[in-house]
Amino acid sequence: MMRVAYFDCFSGISGDMCLGALIDAGVDFERLAGELKKLPVEGYRLRLEKVKQGGISAINFFVELDDQDQPERHLMDIEEIIDRSSLPEEVKEKSKRVFHCLARAEARVHDTTPEHIHFHEVGAVDAIIDVVGTVLGLHLLGVEKVIVSPLPVGRGFIQCMHGLIPSPAPATLEILSEKKVPVYGAGVEGELVTPTGAALAATLGDAFGEVPPITVTRVGYGAGKKNFEHPNLLRVIIGEIL
Repeated sequence: MMRVAYFDCFSGISGDMCLGALIDAGVDFERLAGELKKLPVEGYRLRLEKVKQGGISAINFFVELDDQDQPERHLMDIEEIIDRSSLPEEVKEKSKRVFHCLARAEARVHDTTPEHIHFHEVGAVDAIIDVVGTVLGLHLLGVEKVIVSPLPVGRGFIQCMHGLIPSPAPATLEILSEKKVPVYGAGVEGELVTPTGAALAATLGDAFGEVPPITVTRVGYGAGKKNFEHPNLLRVIIGEIL
């Protein structure tokens, strides 16, 4: 039997939604937090909040920073942070692949090289925790294969450090096009798939499409931070392929 995780992204995907869903699906929060302390970064606290959206119970995952002004990190800086940890090698390698995916996309958008990209939002401690924590969570659940649903994309504009940019964010589309991830327009104003969420889906996803024939063993819901008319949740289905 093979243990699989199906990411049902009916309202998109972000790093904190991934972590909330994986914890709701059975990842032990205290163990996860303890393992993440192996990363040589400080000045943050992890917090969970039980919420309900559309009557569905979910986990809202928070990385609370002591200092909101995070240093601008290059890809090399983030790799060094990951390499200096004593996390399992598989977790370190997959986490670095996610950041390489992000760096390549940002480099294409800004017409430079991945090595010269200054990570802003995705170089902050909370983004590092989101990425490494998601990879670690799948590892702790013993997941051997990840399947991702087609991703809904929003429209309109997004406020970021560069000002107003179109939704989906240019880096998000670059990631999804590189990995040929299927998308569809959701008719929603705003951002449904963040660059970090796109990189996690594109890098960790072994396949994209509908739920395969599996025996479902666990289900978890992770809450997004934005309010929409629909439940802003990510559903992760854990199961076994016979």
